[in-house]
Amino acid sequence: MNGTIASAAQPPATPNAAAPLTPPATGTRRHATLAILALGALLALPGCKRQTAYAPPPPPQVGVAHPLRQSVTPYFETTGSMIAYNQVDLVARVEGFLQQINYKDGAFVKYGTELFVIEPAPYDAKLQQAQASFASTQAQLVQAQAEYLRQSTLGKKDFASQSVVDQAKAKLDSTRADLTNQQAGIALASINLGYTRVSAPFDGVVTAHLQSVGELVGVTGPTKLATIVQLDPIYVSFNVSEQEVLRLKAALAKQGLKPSEFHNVPLDVGLMTETGYPHHGNIDYIAPALDPATGTLQVRGLLQNPVRAMLPGMFARIRVPIAIQTTEALLVPDEALGTNQGGRYLLLVDDNDVVQQRAVTTGQLVGSLRVIRSGLTVNDRVIVSGLPRAVPGEKVEAQATTIPAAEKAADATQPAGAMQAPGATQAAGAAPATEATPKTGTTQAAGASSAGAAR
Repeated sequence: MNGTIASAAQPPATPNAAAPLTPPATGTRRHATLAILALGALLALPGCKRQTAYAPPPPPQVGVAHPLRQSVTPYFETTGSMIAYNQVDLVARVEGFLQQINYKDGAFVKYGTELFVIEPAPYDAKLQQAQASFASTQAQLVQAQAEYLRQSTLGKKDFASQSVVDQAKAKLDSTRADLTNQQAGIALASINLGYTRVSAPFDGVVTAHLQSVGELVGVTGPTKLATIVQLDPIYVSFNVSEQEVLRLKAALAKQGLKPSEFHNVPLDVGLMTETGYPHHGNIDYIAPALDPATGTLQVRGLLQNPVRAMLPGMFARIRVPIAIQTTEALLVPDEALGTNQGGRYLLLVDDNDVVQQRAVTTGQLVGSLRVIRSGLTVNDRVIVSGLPRAVPGEKVEAQATTIPAAEKAADATQPAGAMQAPGATQAAGAAPATEATPKTGTTQAAGASSAGAAR
C-alpha cells in the first residue's frame, strides 16, 4: 500500500510536458567565429611577412662622360660698356628765331645734311653791309695810293714839303689797315651767316629736337638743339685692375711680346643676351697711366657696327687673346658644375660606380662648356645628367653619354683672329689670362667613348 501511495505521489509523465528552458546559442557561435578568424590570422602571419619583405630600390641612373680635351687660346675676359665713336651736341651759335627743322627725330643722316635753319636774313644783311664797307675802303685805298705817289714825286723835286709827303703816307697806311679790317668784317659776317644753318658734322643718328620752330634761340649763349651720335664704328671701353695689369705683363713676357705693341690684338665682344662673342675688332687705345682714384687702367677697343646692333651705354662682355700658342684644356658642360662654400665642384663616378664629389678650379665659359683648369683628369667620369639623383657616397647606375654641343660651342665663340707675331699684342693693362675658345676639330678626350664612359 505504501508502494502504491508512493507511486501515486509522483506526477504522471505525459508526452506533451514542456522541457526545461536553455539559453540561446547565438553569442557562443559569434565568439567561436572570432576565435577561428584570429587563429587563421596568426597562422597566416609568417607567410605574409615573407611576401612583403623590404627590397632596396635599384641604383638611380645617371649620365656620365669623360671631359673634352681641346686646344684653346688663352684669353683675358672682362666686362665693359659701349661708347659712341663720335657724339656731338648741335647748338645754335647765333641769336635768332628757329626757322626750319629739316630732319625726322631719330633719323640717320649723312655728313653735311642741313638739319636746322635759324633766321638768316639779319646775318645776310650784315654780310652785305660788310661787303659794301670793304668796297668803299678799296676806293679810298686807290685814292690814298695816288695821293702818296703824287706827293712823293713832288717832294723829290722840292715842290712839296716832307710833312705833306708824310701825311700822304700815313693816309695810305691807315686806308690799308681799314681795308684789312673790312676784310675781317666780311669773314665774320660770313661765318655768322653760316651759323644760321646747322648741318651734320658726320654720318650719324640725330636725337629728337629740343627746340621748336619759331622759338628764339642763342639769346644768352649757345642753345642746344639736338645731339648727333655716330654708331659705326663704335668703341668698347673697360678697366683693368692694377693686379691684373701686373699679371698680364708677366703673361706677355713669357710670350716674348712687347707691351707697347697692341693695336693688332683682336678683341671679341658679346652683348648681354648674345651667345658667345659675335662682334670682332681690335684694341686701339690703352691709357698711359692708372687712374689714381680707381686704381685701374682704361683700355678701349674699336669695332665695326654696320647694322648698329651695338649702342652706346650697352653692357658688353669682352675677351682679348694674350698668347700666340694654343694650349690643351679639359672642358665639361657648365650645368654639371655645382657650387658650395668651398667653391666649384663636380660629381664623378669611381670604378665602383659610387658618386664622388671633387673640388675643381674653373676657367672661362666656352659656349655651353666650362674650362676646368685643375682638379680633373682626362679619364674621370663626370656626371652630366641626372644630377639631382646623384648623392656623394651612394651607388649609381652609370649610363654612357657624350658631352653635348662641343662643336656648337666652338662655332659660337671663334676668335676674331689669331695673334700674329711678337709685337702684335696687347699693352700692359689688358689683363690676366683665362682659358678660352676651342679650335676647330674638337674631339672628345681619349677613352671617352660610350663604352669607356660606362666602363
